[in-house]
Amino acid sequence: MRVALLNLTRFPIAPCFMNVTQLKTLLIEAFPQAEVQVGSLDEVHFTARIVAREFAGLTKVARHRRVYKALGSRLGGEIHALSLELFAPGEASLAP
Repeated sequence: MRVALLNLTRFPIAPCFMNVTQLKTLLIEAFPQAEVQVGSLDEVHFTARIVAREFAGLTKVARHRRVYKALGSRLGGEIHALSLELFAPGEASLAP
């Protein structure tokens, strides 16, 4: 009996994790003028605080959608969980 082996080097496997620096870089690329802070205790569950002019006049849901769009398929994959605090300039100082 012959067994064919699949050459896995032809199919690159994306890393299944992301670190704080990589996530922060992605967010800064998506929102270049923003103030971005990212944290994580386990490199799986992340928190991000973004203050961006792009959020001015948008609802909370619309702001979240902008971030989700920027992260694409990474959310739910490399990024298991993400807690967001999203503000327009001037709003951040009013946050608790």
